[in-house]
Amino acid sequence: MRSFDEIWKIAADRKGGEAAVEAALQYPKTRDEIAATPDDRFLATMTRCIFQSGFNWKVVEAMWPGFEAAFDGFDIGRCAMLHDEDFERLVSDSRIVRHGHKIRSVQENAVFLAALAREHGSAARFFADWPADNYMGLLDLLKKRGSRLGGNTGQYFLRFAGIDSFILSQSVVNRLIAEGVVDKQPSSAKDKAAVQAAFNIWRAQSGRSLTEISRLLGISID
Repeated sequence: MRSFDEIWKIAADRKGGEAAVEAALQYPKTRDEIAATPDDRFLATMTRCIFQSGFNWKVVEAMWPGFEAAFDGFDIGRCAMLHDEDFERLVSDSRIVRHGHKIRSVQENAVFLAALAREHGSAARFFADWPADNYMGLLDLLKKRGSRLGGNTGQYFLRFAGIDSFILSQSVVNRLIAEGVVDKQPSSAKDKAAVQAAFNIWRAQSGRSLTEISRLLGISID
């Protein structure tokens, strides 16, 4: 496996220099910024990612004010208490994408976030305190306790929420394959552990975040 500096050089050679690489990177929010985020914004971000999955992102973006109105600003308490009559109303609400299972996920994820708040003081504090060296564990938790937050959806949620994260896009996976970390899209526990270990090594070598490293891996291939 190449070092962080070696992969950086590959990316710089492809993109026209170190300044171009730096400009292409993305950065996570600070722990304090994450901890200060209202829990309803996590529910909103989860919902946006869920509805965008397998759908036209621009359509969801254009309809987003309608989503905010339909779900009462994603108030955790109100969304957690949605009942059958609410679902019947929402699946007919033209302000949102009328996908029954995804609408149901709003209520289920509100319950999930409310549980995190009871356990940790706030969902924001839970996400702020989660260790980056066990990012794969956080993805597993989202899949297990959340609704429709497995696979890429959970990864995009964490990225868009500003939480330190990597996204296993095809370009990132191709770099991981080139480095001998995995030989395909990681799905087994063994492969996921290998990916986490590789990112942890690159973090230690560089002092960079998972978010920055993820982006670097992608542009070293693209």
